Amino acid sequence: MEIRGFQDSDIEEIITLFYDAVHTVNSRDYTREQLDAWAPAEDMERRAAAWLESMAANFTLVAVIEGTLTGFADMTEHGHLERLFVHKDYQGRGIASVLVGMLEAEAGRLGLPTIDTDASVTARPFFERRGYVVVKEQAPVRNGIALRNYKMIKSLS
Repeated sequence: MEIRGFQDSDIEEIITLFYDAVHTVNSRDYTREQLDAWAPAEDMERRAAAWLESMAANFTLVAVIEGTLTGFADMTEHGHLERLFVHKDYQGRGIASVLVGMLEAEAGRLGLPTIDTDASVTARPFFERRGYVVVKEQAPVRNGIALRNYKMIKSLS
């Protein structure tokens, strides 16, 4: 597995990976209506443009295995883990752990006392295993549909 910095040319693969992961991996914890609201097919072009800008500004890493982009994660300069997704066909191989470990290390190098994220129901156990704690349950609304998630935080000191 190769971990490298985000390149603008990664954005189409990232958007496809995101859509596929949401609609397969998260399907055990969210309804079809919620998945469609979270990652609507007709929204992918707009999402690509918005994500290209934010991922270029954030500390963004991608994982590549044999030429396939298998995961990505990004963090703001203030230590908010913005996105973490792993390819639907590469789940359980430690990709998310490596990516998050590198983001946490970067947050530590920046001298940040904590790192936080808004974890999906699906991702919550992963983050808990890494020492994150739930601060509060949330229900952000996307396209008129509430999606339960959790504000989670980890102390880096």
